[in-house]
Amino acid sequence: MLRIGIAGVGHLGKIHAKLWKEVDGVTVTGIYDVSPEAASTVSSETGIESFEDFSTFLHQIDALSIVTSTPSHYAIAKQAIEAGKHVLIEKPITTTTEQAEELIELAKKRNVKIQVGHIERFNPALLAAEPYLDDPRFFESHRMAQFQPRGSDVAVVLDLMIHDIDVILSLVKSPVKSIDASGVAVVSEELDIANARIKFENGAVANVTASRISQTPMRKLRIFAKEAYLSLDFGTKSVDVFRLESGGEDATSHAGLTMKLGQIEKGNVPRNIIYEKPNVRDMNPLKYELEIFRDAILKDTTPLVSGVDGLNALRVAEMILKAIEAGM
Repeated sequence: MLRIGIAGVGHLGKIHAKLWKEVDGVTVTGIYDVSPEAASTVSSETGIESFEDFSTFLHQIDALSIVTSTPSHYAIAKQAIEAGKHVLIEKPITTTTEQAEELIELAKKRNVKIQVGHIERFNPALLAAEPYLDDPRFFESHRMAQFQPRGSDVAVVLDLMIHDIDVILSLVKSPVKSIDASGVAVVSEELDIANARIKFENGAVANVTASRISQTPMRKLRIFAKEAYLSLDFGTKSVDVFRLESGGEDATSHAGLTMKLGQIEKGNVPRNIIYEKPNVRDMNPLKYELEIFRDAILKDTTPLVSGVDGLNALRVAEMILKAIEAGM
């Protein structure tokens, strides 16, 4: 049994504790928090032993979920990796790219895994969309949330926008060419609203917006790919697809619903306009994320969202922050 520990028992840390107990092949050995009182309370609620000394805690585990505030990720992960422990770090991986680079190199030397908690990569809506994503060229994302004090210790670019940055980078697979961005701090000391236009070397463009002071939550991504338009709703875990297919083809699919909307001529070839509603798996993205982390350790494979992926998303986020600062 893989021995799991959880560092940080705030809102998300409690969810990690609950879901880890549902994952096969692991045992949740302990929890740790800088507040012994908080750890003791969660220990009573979950039946998981709490530890007050972090070094003692590390000796009892094989892998660690780091669910603490972003500024503390680096120090906790470094100590865990130096002790030979695999780490799942909630996003963003660290506050600076230099810190992330150091953790990645250290993990290589200690032969341990780093996975980063970019949860949308495990969202069933994105997984259902994958068969349609042939050469995506334009992205438009809107991630809006009601204000919560937790997370406001970093800019909204690192708190929310980085989710969409990571997803887009995983689909484009091309270096960033240029970034135009703007943002403003409204209710906190850090940026609360931001927008960025990212241009890639292969010609793809992403228009990314994030706000943490919205009245109505929204987590949507629209993608224009080769002969297809996709609308993903990460919140409702749903996908809508509009695509072209040759007139002689059957309207096939990975979908539960398929409708022919009409026909157009494209290069003297009749093409059907098809609407599809892909089947989406009924699953908990966070539990799936934990299972992927477990498998990466037990099967010695690269995590779906590796430390390098976390670094790449953070690097683009830093570029956006610098572009915003330059425009102020």
